[in-house]
Amino acid sequence: MPSSRKPPPSAVPQSRLGRLARIGFAAGELAVGGAIQGLKRLGQPGKPEAGSLLTASGAARLARRLANLRGAAMKLGQLLSLQGTDVLPPEFAQALAILRAQAAPMPPSQLRRALGRAYGRGWEARFERFELEPVAAASIGQVHRARTLDGRDLALKIQYPGVARSITSDVDNVATLLRMSRILPAELDIGALAAEAKRQLLQEADYLAEARFLERFAALVRDEPGLEVPRVHADFTTPRVMAMDFVEGLPLETLAASRLPQAERDRLGARLERLLFRELFEFRVMQTDPNFANYLVRPGTGSLVLLDFGATQEFTPEFSARFAAITHAIVRGDRGAIASLARDIGYLADDDTPERIEAVVELILLVCEPLRHAGPYDFGASTLPARVGSLGFELGIRKRLLRMPPPQTLFLHRKLIGGFLLLARLGARVDARRLVLEVLGGR
Repeated sequence: MPSSRKPPPSAVPQSRLGRLARIGFAAGELAVGGAIQGLKRLGQPGKPEAGSLLTASGAARLARRLANLRGAAMKLGQLLSLQGTDVLPPEFAQALAILRAQAAPMPPSQLRRALGRAYGRGWEARFERFELEPVAAASIGQVHRARTLDGRDLALKIQYPGVARSITSDVDNVATLLRMSRILPAELDIGALAAEAKRQLLQEADYLAEARFLERFAALVRDEPGLEVPRVHADFTTPRVMAMDFVEGLPLETLAASRLPQAERDRLGARLERLLFRELFEFRVMQTDPNFANYLVRPGTGSLVLLDFGATQEFTPEFSARFAAITHAIVRGDRGAIASLARDIGYLADDDTPERIEAVVELILLVCEPLRHAGPYDFGASTLPARVGSLGFELGIRKRLLRMPPPQTLFLHRKLIGGFLLLARLGARVDARRLVLEVLGGR
């Protein structure tokens, strides 16, 4: 598990040339490490291994460099880290876990310049108090608490300088690095993956768009007991700074590690799971980053506060309908329908062999075990991630029967995987099957 210790501040590289140089340096390190490893293998009996230039130490160095860049480079690494060892070398998947920890904040001097660009000269005069120590820091920006002159208590999400304009080049450069180093499977359509990552990341970098999603979600969950969304403050919101209510609450991660009664764990888990199903099948708009840091719990009321809507994705009616249909088939255990619908979604191709079809159906049924389980599913006691990893490695790496999922499912998968891990860390027992059928209703 990544360390919870906060990393020290470090300046965010802003120029495209500077960011490219960091990625180029990482490529050089990979090449040197791979060459050394190759020479070592030459001295060993047996045939030298071909393929990836990656070594365990090289993977760790690459992950640290992506983390230092923040922005799209770090975010792309986070997305790849969720693919697991069924498509990534184990040493790379493990090293990328550090990218899911809190990012290093920018130093105060860089922070002040960023606020000056957003609010203009003398921005400090707009606040009664501004806390230079960030509340949190992530891949795209960091959060600070401030009080306005008229007494509003705000959380200001401040984007790292240079992140927005470097998204396209960062994604292209990291994709080229991964392709040249042969880290990713040869059959992976890295171009399609990069295009989808750019589309979503450009949206994440637009804080005016995030503010609109935050207001939209506040309306969508108004009828859902136990859920809250902070209010946006438009007069302090710009394309690179988003202002919302500062909400007092306990971090979900803190509660997960405490002696929280089982009934409360189950209640919070059921709220998260029901929200996920409503996002996919009813709202057709989903917050796709279920990071622990994006949730607070109100003391006393136990309400769950939803904080971050940068990684929000809208689904077409056809997309949601296909996942509704395959969900029904999974609950029924209808392998023929699952295969047919998996082809419609893009998990399978028309010319796939019976062996590959069977492998994909088997993996889908395993991954969706909570939906097939009668009664409350014990996420905390589940060994499902290990079993999925083992089967994925066997089918994907050893037998080469799996391919990367279609790019349009990339962020949905992040939500589904992250949602399971949230409930597992929370130790929740949730009747996922009953909840999904309730949300689906007659569909």
